[in-house]
Amino acid sequence: MNRIAALAFAVSVLAGCTHDPASARQDHDPYDTGGTLMPEQAAYDVSYYDLAVRVNPADSTVDGTVRVVAGVHSPIDWFVLDLVPTLAVHGITLGAHTLAHERRGGRLWIKLPVTQQPGSTVDLTVAYGGRPRVAPRPPWQGGIQWARTPSGAPWIATSCQGEGADIWWPVKDHVSDEPDSMGIHITVPEGLVAASNGRFVSEEPAAPGWTTWNWHVSTSINTYNVALNIAPYVRLDSSWVSVAGDTVPVHFWVLPENEADGRRLLPEIVDQMRWFETVVGPYPFRADKYGVVQTPHLGMEHQSIIAYGANFRNESMTRGTDWGFDALHQHEAAHEWWGNLLTNVDWADMWLHEGFGSYMQPLYSEHLGGPGRYLEHMRSQRRGIGNQKAVAPRGSLSGDEIYNGHDIYAKGSWILHSLRYLLGDETFFTVLRRQAYPDPAMETVTDGRQTRFGTTDDFLALAEQHSGRELDWFFEVYLRQPELPELETRLEGDRLTLRWNVPGDLPFPMPIDLRVGDAVERIDLSKGPVEVRIPEGLAWEIDPDDRVLRVGNRTP
Repeated sequence: MNRIAALAFAVSVLAGCTHDPASARQDHDPYDTGGTLMPEQAAYDVSYYDLAVRVNPADSTVDGTVRVVAGVHSPIDWFVLDLVPTLAVHGITLGAHTLAHERRGGRLWIKLPVTQQPGSTVDLTVAYGGRPRVAPRPPWQGGIQWARTPSGAPWIATSCQGEGADIWWPVKDHVSDEPDSMGIHITVPEGLVAASNGRFVSEEPAAPGWTTWNWHVSTSINTYNVALNIAPYVRLDSSWVSVAGDTVPVHFWVLPENEADGRRLLPEIVDQMRWFETVVGPYPFRADKYGVVQTPHLGMEHQSIIAYGANFRNESMTRGTDWGFDALHQHEAAHEWWGNLLTNVDWADMWLHEGFGSYMQPLYSEHLGGPGRYLEHMRSQRRGIGNQKAVAPRGSLSGDEIYNGHDIYAKGSWILHSLRYLLGDETFFTVLRRQAYPDPAMETVTDGRQTRFGTTDDFLALAEQHSGRELDWFFEVYLRQPELPELETRLEGDRLTLRWNVPGDLPFPMPIDLRVGDAVERIDLSKGPVEVRIPEGLAWEIDPDDRVLRVGNRTP
């Protein structure tokens, strides 16, 4: 199903969108993504893209067409797409009409033949081409990489999470609008393989010396996840039987030089996917495939074609620590649930992707090595928390803004760690699975209806529903403002007083564990400061297992 229809802000444009582009804001950064959705784009909802692109390694160009099919919600006479200024538009057609267009910064304003009314469909095709931006520091600063394999063959990959897909093809560049399905056709020089999202359809000759690889994405997809991966790849195959009963095909595209490495890693890839299914439900894109492709950048969660650039080293993304598994693959695979199945409505809620994705690594450490290994992994993540900005501020943010100091990775993971302590394992893991699949019936669906948008407030409501507890206070302190609570302890004689000091004097009835000697007791602080007797001669320790995120957690 197309998910933007559920968004309240997208229907706030009932007054119509018949603006002259000259009046449009010109301060939009074409190399940023998201932010407040402009009315002209909120007025329509894309149901289908068909992208055909010829990629030429000889001159670092792309040349192609994209067909856009969209349903109209509010009257529009201009159809607005996004495309970076460095790429040229060769022509735009709608049926028999050749459409006029204007370039306004990073936006492409297309003049429709007649005003489109609510309920109508726009079906147009844009021809474009040029030299896309070379990625300055992929995947953190994206674009296209024109790399070379060790043998000197072309090795090309896209990464554009922070910039948006408009960095290499015309698109409505907003996280809130995903097509129901998509066709992808990539033409490359003979001898190269083009691995992409969705299901492989065919490989066919194009012009002499060129081959076209055809793919079909059968479910909704976030457009920044649409990916080019081009090299003389070798494909390694496996499968597993999903908890939903389907047999899921697994394909791993590796460079010929790394075929042996790929064969060694492939069984672990399958084991990780089996584990994910037991914790958060079936792999969502079983109708297409689970794909992993070796890339010249570190990694990205491209739907059904995970970018893998860890060089077959477990510690590539964990500050040199080997936790006993390939952490890069595990993190990017986590995004198939946290990011691709569940997508944030706005970048301000990006912790629903990155915090949840980051928490999956300590959970997997616990699966492999027990509670002690889990705690060790959590404490290592604690070093990455800066508390500069709120994890999930209210309002709308762009991709650049949310990745600038908002602690969505490690702090997001620790927030879930503390929520687990508060709710207990049984309730917490129920909430975690229902966060992925609120309706258990959707766990058996593979046609796109299982994908959805979500917000931080949705997660709050879900946690309250399944715990039977009021949790506003937890979310306000940990997610809506940046500072951490501090537990004040004062020992006078044999009396220990415990008191929370909370930013802005916000309510924070968080319990805390207290170990006295060998005994551990959970102290209820919901009614304010608590005084506890410490028998003479016994050592005491607050929160011995660091279960509550606060000022002073230990790190390795």
